[in-house]
Amino acid sequence: MSGDEWVMAAPHPALRPLVMRYLGYARHEAAPALHRGLPSRHVTLAISLADPMRVIGAPGSGQPSARPQGVLGGMHTSPVLIAQQGHLCGVHVELHPLGLRALFGYSSAELSEHVVDLADLGSRFAALPPRLAAESGWRGRFAVLDEVLLGGFTGTEDPVPELALAWRWLLASGGTMRVAQLAGEVGWSRRHLGEVFRREVGLSPKQAARVLRFERAGTLLRRGTRMNLAELAAVCGYSDQSHLTNEWRALAGCSPGTWIAEELPFLQYDTGKQAAGSQV
Repeated sequence: MSGDEWVMAAPHPALRPLVMRYLGYARHEAAPALHRGLPSRHVTLAISLADPMRVIGAPGSGQPSARPQGVLGGMHTSPVLIAQQGHLCGVHVELHPLGLRALFGYSSAELSEHVVDLADLGSRFAALPPRLAAESGWRGRFAVLDEVLLGGFTGTEDPVPELALAWRWLLASGGTMRVAQLAGEVGWSRRHLGEVFRREVGLSPKQAARVLRFERAGTLLRRGTRMNLAELAAVCGYSDQSHLTNEWRALAGCSPGTWIAEELPFLQYDTGKQAAGSQV
């Protein structure tokens, strides 16, 4: 792991309501391995600054070309599988699903369960991987990301207020709030909430809650929690350990133990802590 880099940065202030953060990484002499891009609360922009990505499995029917240099992945309920080895270097950008329209011109629902090659998103994004690779350091790379994302920024387009509120409630509960209660909090019927959620986010409230519970469990596992799986299940809102394990097999394509073994080289980086790694 000597010489490996993990770098985080905040985006330009104008982008911060819509862009959570920039993540940069570089790994040298990585052994052949399978990386699972897991379901999460974000739409993800992922770009390789080394060899093109080798995407061997993607959700739904939206699999990009086999060797894209960068992809934009919507919220999903199954893993994106990427084969990795050798020198790895790239950036990930975590995007708010309700802010995608203001940056890219379409809703998160249009990307749901899809992974799109950046080459298919127009010249501005097709040119992004080589522009980033030409920069010698992370500060310059993150500045390029600011420039490109601001170039398509149409101004903060507020989503439907009730939808934004429902999203915040769901996040705050870690995906444990029941849909009926969520609808009541925003003054909508369950049916209307579901319709708006699917139209704008691409997932139903129940699916989004499922992803959030799963994401919370993954974050705790990354942090090296001392809880056993039964305790982890209880904390994250699962009925029992079997429920947790079954959900991991469905959403990650493997058991929690298998995922930990696969991701061991990456577990020094905790996506739940802004303090992990260096910051720019």
